[in-house]
Amino acid sequence: MSEEKTSLTQAKIELAQANPWDELRAHTSARIALGRVGSSLPTREVLKFGLAHAQARDAVHRALDFSELKQQLKGEGFRTLQVHSNAEDRQTYLLRPDYGRHLHDDCRAHLLHELAAPELAIVIADGLSSIAVQRHALPLLLAFRQRFDTDWANTPVVLAEQGRVAIGDGIAVALRARLVIVLIGERPGLTSPDSLGLYLTYQPQVGSMDSQRNCISNVRPEGLPYALAAHKLDYLTRAALRLQLTGVTLKDDSNLQAVAQLPT
Repeated sequence: MSEEKTSLTQAKIELAQANPWDELRAHTSARIALGRVGSSLPTREVLKFGLAHAQARDAVHRALDFSELKQQLKGEGFRTLQVHSNAEDRQTYLLRPDYGRHLHDDCRAHLLHELAAPELAIVIADGLSSIAVQRHALPLLLAFRQRFDTDWANTPVVLAEQGRVAIGDGIAVALRARLVIVLIGERPGLTSPDSLGLYLTYQPQVGSMDSQRNCISNVRPEGLPYALAAHKLDYLTRAALRLQLTGVTLKDDSNLQAVAQLPT
């Protein structure tokens, strides 16, 4: 009887056929080598896909807790301001991307009365993944502050609600900043619902094109760790201010070997 049970167990195990690429899964979070049962995926993988899809949807629709983030930033000594775009709510933000690119007129008027002409303005926008901002914006800023020497007491960190990348242009114009860095939650993927993106624009104007920006993508411990992201951001920021440009003409020639062993 025990031999029959053993045979049945082995037969069930063999139904789920292993993929010869299985060993490659140790090197990537991409959905490869999932195996199959007949012509279908194993139930385990179907359930994992459903969970990943739900996490991606949650990342898009979940509201960012700006009050908590503002308190955390203030606790670390950052000078914070808060604004919002022309998108009055999340549904409008998702249906009208153009609204999220523009600073609300009342907020623009408020910024015009703030301390003007900083060398650098930092914008933190919720984007399409609030959890990316909640988890990674502050650690990344702390790592960047250790490397980049500026007047941090007068460097504004502007929290932009319902904002997209281009909202940083209007904020920088109102503050008369030379360079704006936008930290924003990137569009979630099925393996990365919490990816943070960094965008640099030198002398931005409302209507600046994407070709005028530099981007550092997939900032998170499982992607580009904070130390390496801060190193690249420091390099590009210094180069942008020195050369007075960003975009396709500014190349990332930073040497990552020097920080390859830094903790994440």
